[in-house]
Amino acid sequence: MFDIDFYMKVYDLKYRMMGGEKLNREYVLEKFENFRNLEPVVYNIETTNSCNMRCEMCPRTTMMTRPIDTMEKKLFEKVVDQLHPWTEEKWQLWERFVIEKYGIKSDEMHENHYFLYVIPKVIVLHGYGDPLLDRNIPEYVRMMTDRGLMSYFSCNPANINIKRTIQTFENGLDYIKYSIESVDDIRHKEVRGEMSNFTESYRRILKILDIKAQRNLKTTIVITMLNLNKPWQQEEYEQLKEAFKGLDVYIYLKSQDQQWYEDNKQTTQSIHWIEFCQFPWSSMTIKSNGESCECVEDFNNEIILGDAHTESLYDIWNGEKYRKLRMDHFNLTPGIKCTEQCDMQLIGSFLAS
Repeated sequence: MFDIDFYMKVYDLKYRMMGGEKLNREYVLEKFENFRNLEPVVYNIETTNSCNMRCEMCPRTTMMTRPIDTMEKKLFEKVVDQLHPWTEEKWQLWERFVIEKYGIKSDEMHENHYFLYVIPKVIVLHGYGDPLLDRNIPEYVRMMTDRGLMSYFSCNPANINIKRTIQTFENGLDYIKYSIESVDDIRHKEVRGEMSNFTESYRRILKILDIKAQRNLKTTIVITMLNLNKPWQQEEYEQLKEAFKGLDVYIYLKSQDQQWYEDNKQTTQSIHWIEFCQFPWSSMTIKSNGESCECVEDFNNEIILGDAHTESLYDIWNGEKYRKLRMDHFNLTPGIKCTEQCDMQLIGSFLAS
């Protein structure tokens, strides 16, 4: 989830600045703080950072040095007990806003639709690991369903455990995403590592689609291909769409996150990456060891803002460390991940000097 209230309130101010208007720093700072919800909204809970893939585009493969952790069940429950879903009235207001401001309708199917109609209402249960490797994931989905919270996670189709997957569906999982980078097994291994493939993954997904239909389960199955700017990319994506043609899936081509890592000169049409970073005001992320970090992109927990074991989410969100992070974005503070590595522009670059 992210704070749809903040996004709606900041929109006009945001696009004035992105359009070139240089506003007074103190004025914008005050507006952002007034727009910010004091109640925290969690973007993702990384239940595990364990993964058996060796994906070429993932910094986890060569750069992640933090220990492998799987979240304790007690901590997961503590976190979700502090969260609340959007009301139906608030969500309807958001959908009207998306249509008016972004021109995207609720029945479309593409990257920006997914970001604006799915991500704001679900809690993401992945980070730098594969949730299917966490044996507690079906129970976590049930915990969320019981609290009215919508759930979603992305996973590697090569890791599909049909029994565990169907348990998550039966427990109310709202969305599951399978990333498929090629319809050719050899090429898929080149991108995702030797543990991956297309042929077996496709067979398992078809089996899950069959079980879903037989049992009338409501989970939306999402198929994505990351746009890695490969010379064969568009042809492969068309073949992927053909493989799933007529099947009950949501399929789209997704812009690559963290393009700085490979610097493959890819451009993006993603609203999420075109707009400046709003994470410090719109959402929290909780990692597998309980640390609250700057955002989902912080693979090594470089900027730690609190510990969900010992602090409430409210206290973390409204604490001094978060205040400093917000000021770092305004000040373009050098020497931190946000200014040195992240692809997203920061609010400070749009302000009058």
